[in-house]
Amino acid sequence: MNRDRILIPIETCELTFSELMEEIHRLIDENPDDEIFLDGDAYAIVARPRRGKA
Repeated sequence: MNRDRILIPIETCELTFSELMEEIHRLIDENPDDEIFLDGDAYAIVARPRRGKA
């Protein structure tokens, strides 16, 4: 089962690069139990539960 959640779809987001980075940092701070990362296949910023937290 894929537990990844798309948070920011890169292709349709209208954020500048610096705004996107700020948003990623906010998401990291607000979701300490999740890994937040760029998924190249989904072309999106995604979150998934950290190992051992699922």
